[in-house]
Amino acid sequence: MSNNEIQGGLHKSVINWYPGHMAKTKREISEKLSLIDVVFEVIDARIPMSSKNKDIDALIKDKPKVLIMTKMDLCDMDKTNKWKSYYENNGYKVIMVDLINNKNVNEIFNKINPIINDLNEKRKNKGLKPRKIRALVLGIPNVGKSTLINRLVGKKATNVGNRPGVTKNLQWIRVNDKLELLDTPGILWPRLDDNEVAHNLASMTAIKEEVLDLEDISIYIINTMFKYYPDNIKSRYNITNNDDIVETLDLIGKKIGAIRNNETDYDKVYDRVLKDLREGYLGKVTFDNI
Repeated sequence: MSNNEIQGGLHKSVINWYPGHMAKTKREISEKLSLIDVVFEVIDARIPMSSKNKDIDALIKDKPKVLIMTKMDLCDMDKTNKWKSYYENNGYKVIMVDLINNKNVNEIFNKINPIINDLNEKRKNKGLKPRKIRALVLGIPNVGKSTLINRLVGKKATNVGNRPGVTKNLQWIRVNDKLELLDTPGILWPRLDDNEVAHNLASMTAIKEEVLDLEDISIYIINTMFKYYPDNIKSRYNITNNDDIVETLDLIGKKIGAIRNNETDYDKVYDRVLKDLREGYLGKVTFDNI
């Protein structure tokens, strides 16, 4: 690897990743929308703008919606709280949750109780019996939809994994006598024209690693950490920003023991940087600014 190959950071690119099941999911959601009373849109608190699918509002039309920010345990609360206020000021009901420690999950029930009561009051006025509310769970890949559902149900109801594409089909899941969920596969938009958004999604595993340039993504992470969280990256790798990305990668390689035949094993460096970010070893971060 030479300085000229990667000096200055990223290759300008547009990420295209829109598997067939995503288009199918959008069609199926449209077909079942008449059954839905409320929508749970799930986003990642570390990228509260980049992880919000811009197609969802058009897809769900005028359905009531609760915006659920997951991974609050990994985010920069100062930044993410600004996004929370932004969305609330734009009419969203917003809840931040920590699914690992099951924090704030019950607040979701408090948010939807008025919707349940309103629904059943209207049914009562029509001479109908009360029924459970039906919630559609939507979001991009790997924001924690399946983990959220398992927390709401109180047991393992869906498969989970730290990779996109675990959920493949729509499925109904009973939570209790008041709530039923329609789980959906993660859906992105067909073309990610915003380079920063695409790299934010890639950094947080919303896009499969097989379609990424891991070199680009890891360098993006390093540059972003130096820009917004220099103390975090210094604490993890004992490095400071010297504007020489190759030297920075070499220093990280030495720190983590990624050396082979006296040369830096860059692939191991890339893997470690991505893993450290995603698992919180680079501290609490929010890559979207407001």
